Amino acid sequence: MDIKSLPKIELHCHLDGSIRPESVIDIAKNDGIELPTYDLEKIKEQMIAPADCKDLEEYLTKFNLPGLVMQSKENLMRLTYELMEDAASENVKYIEIRFAPQLHTHRGLTVGEVISSVIQGMKTGEKDFSIKGNLILCCMRVFSVERAFEVVEKGREFIGRGVVGIDLCASENHGFCEEFQEPMKLAREYGYRITIHAGETGIGENVSSAIELLGAERIGHGVFIKDCPKAYEMVKKLGITLEMCPTSNVQTRAVGSFYDHPVYRFLKDGIRVTLNTDNRTVSDTSLAEEIGHIYKEFDMTYEDYKRIYHNSVKASFASENLKEKLIKLMK
Repeated sequence: MDIKSLPKIELHCHLDGSIRPESVIDIAKNDGIELPTYDLEKIKEQMIAPADCKDLEEYLTKFNLPGLVMQSKENLMRLTYELMEDAASENVKYIEIRFAPQLHTHRGLTVGEVISSVIQGMKTGEKDFSIKGNLILCCMRVFSVERAFEVVEKGREFIGRGVVGIDLCASENHGFCEEFQEPMKLAREYGYRITIHAGETGIGENVSSAIELLGAERIGHGVFIKDCPKAYEMVKKLGITLEMCPTSNVQTRAVGSFYDHPVYRFLKDGIRVTLNTDNRTVSDTSLAEEIGHIYKEFDMTYEDYKRIYHNSVKASFASENLKEKLIKLMK
């Protein structure tokens, strides 16, 4: 396969984990933001996770620096636009960008202003590059339930104007779904589509809970359904799509190596898997590289990739009209 030329779909990409290190330095200098260093290589060290993180917590520390330069409308528009450009450069035809609006309100922006700015950056990117996009709003599990309600409420006016879904992310504790049932219920009533980070760090039961209690249509990662028969059968029977991110799973030690990753076994067993970067900068990856790892480790065929592509289109939160156009790119 000519991986570079393949049309691609990305459903799981965090904005703050996918910004250019060069842009961090440039914005900091322009805005008078103090950084620990302005040396590009040292900045990269602070933004790119090592291949052998101790765990997910260490991986998540690489998000600290980007947050410093993501506190104004202009910067959010710019960084979103650049992500659209980076994705389009590797023939990604559709991308769902996710971010937690509350992380970008430290210098006075409202949640609504944050969302609006990211939408503007995405829409400008759509005009300038051969790519379409939508946004998923993240509620942080380390924040209170009340703050999850805030994201659901403040994002409501943007549904259908660039926002399509809502997510729960950050550190994963056993049983987190119980606490967030009410805000996710309200989100469904408002018309948000639901995707939930679950089963990333050894807790397969969280996947079945996310489906049963939160109405998850897709699961971010879902690696550990491999150790939970109930979750595995539920995902398979209900056709729940897994947003799988091999590189970050290797980095956080969810799996020991690319060969140990269950994505290909899941695919062959009829589970709807998709391939994604998770965080282009933090994981120092691209969607082409993610595809390449699976192609190399499992001798993935063109038909295998075609199925993954079609899984991605069908599971996307795009309009039916856009889905029809995307499907035609890879019949």
